[in-house]
Amino acid sequence: MSIRDWPADERPRERLLAHGPATLADAELLAVLLGSGIRGKSAVALGRELLAEAGGLGALLAADGVGNARGLGPAKRARLASALELARRCLADELQRGPPLTSPGDSAAYLKARLAHLPYEVFVCLFLDNRHRVLACDELFRGTIDGAAVHPREVVRACLKRNAAAVIFAHNHPSGVAEPSAADRAITRELRDALGLVGVRVLDHLVVGAGTPVSMASLGLL
Repeated sequence: MSIRDWPADERPRERLLAHGPATLADAELLAVLLGSGIRGKSAVALGRELLAEAGGLGALLAADGVGNARGLGPAKRARLASALELARRCLADELQRGPPLTSPGDSAAYLKARLAHLPYEVFVCLFLDNRHRVLACDELFRGTIDGAAVHPREVVRACLKRNAAAVIFAHNHPSGVAEPSAADRAITRELRDALGLVGVRVLDHLVVGAGTPVSMASLGLL
């Protein structure tokens, strides 16, 4: 049965307009974005199937997940990819316009949204002023599923260019396991020492995996 044949108070778009988006399930929100289903499936059924195949909303809406999602044409992929990018930009805007960062959790949501579910490793840096307000967040290095080479000279250069007083590093583990490796600990110490020579403080290094990002500062590794 097409969604158009459903009672008006059960249709996702009508319920969203009447009661707000928080009242809709993930599959129903996807249905609103998709706009229509495909042959033999309503938009809600397609949303449920896509969520099940991808393993969750985050994986589906990651750039690569959208590109490979079965049953989506270019227009539907574009809508979903746009929704994810808007969410990321909203988080980034809140981060930059918000109060100074005071704990690892203040930046964890944005960094997880930016890095989680990527099939390759990415190293990013949050540049902060002397009051720990965010100046910018840049991707400095990109690697493979096994790792990304980090060059301290380039990190120092980026910090000086941004006139940063402090930094927070983050990188993802495509395996989903957020435990800092021996290499993660070693490069963090190397970066801390290199940046210390130019007066830039390393506040944290977050490792992003399948769950909550792991703060190396909280583990006493800085």
